[in-house]
Amino acid sequence: MDTEELLEAARGGSVRAAGRLLSLVAGPGRDAVLAALDGAGGGAEPRVVGVTGPPGAGKSTTVAALVGEYRRRGPRVAVLAVDPSSPYSGGALLGDRIRMAAHATDPGVLIRSLATRGHLGGLAAEVPAAVRVLAALSYDPILLETVGVGQSEIEIAAVADPAVVVLTPGAGDAVQAAKAGLLEVADLLVVNKADREGADRTVRDLRAETGAPILTLVASKGEGVPALVEAIDAHHRADTSARRTARAHAQILSLAQTRLRSHPGLAALAADVAAGRHDAYTAADLLLKRLTD
Repeated sequence: MDTEELLEAARGGSVRAAGRLLSLVAGPGRDAVLAALDGAGGGAEPRVVGVTGPPGAGKSTTVAALVGEYRRRGPRVAVLAVDPSSPYSGGALLGDRIRMAAHATDPGVLIRSLATRGHLGGLAAEVPAAVRVLAALSYDPILLETVGVGQSEIEIAAVADPAVVVLTPGAGDAVQAAKAGLLEVADLLVVNKADREGADRTVRDLRAETGAPILTLVASKGEGVPALVEAIDAHHRADTSARRTARAHAQILSLAQTRLRSHPGLAALAADVAAGRHDAYTAADLLLKRLTD
């Protein structure tokens, strides 16, 4: 099927066609898919919910619990789970069926794992295009789960509203989150595993660090999930033109850096620097020039 036929089939409920469209926007077919969306007219603006946080905080469990709660309320839900990439194969290391097995057979849920493939910022490079596809297919909300392995997560704030940061009690998570810049992008803070010792202290520590709303959750038991959904649905980001521009600035730089990392001339320039034929500054200038040329 061509792009228009895929779009028609996906809007008719074909999960396979939707998956094919998402595969196309991850590669050279992106422009054709986006042009077809523009021609067909997109759907209503969806609620895009970003879920991020340090490893082990329970992001996947939280996302799975959110999917279950939203499905109980009726809407179709999409999940984009961004996984760490193998530095050799570029493939995702984790599978969507493993992490979201309880929802994998639900026709009202679309789950997609995306590999970062070296992209910085916690999101895969194709996420903005994938969100447009899912919006056109009337998925709302769209849940984004980020890598959560320590890199800057500022990019999630450019794509999602709200950005939900998941933390756990103890281990200095509140302080570490502040150092990592997670509190700066948090619209909502969630202390997961709140049945553990130290949860109250973590909440107090967070309140000293940020004015963002703080909720407690035991995602594995479903405790606090309805309240989190209510907070997400009630959230409206107080924004300014300067903040929107700053988020766009961060996203553009992140995507541009991804293109530089995949430039075919990078390997040869690295070999030249290693052999002493160029210094790193000259190589960087040459790489930028070749990109613009």
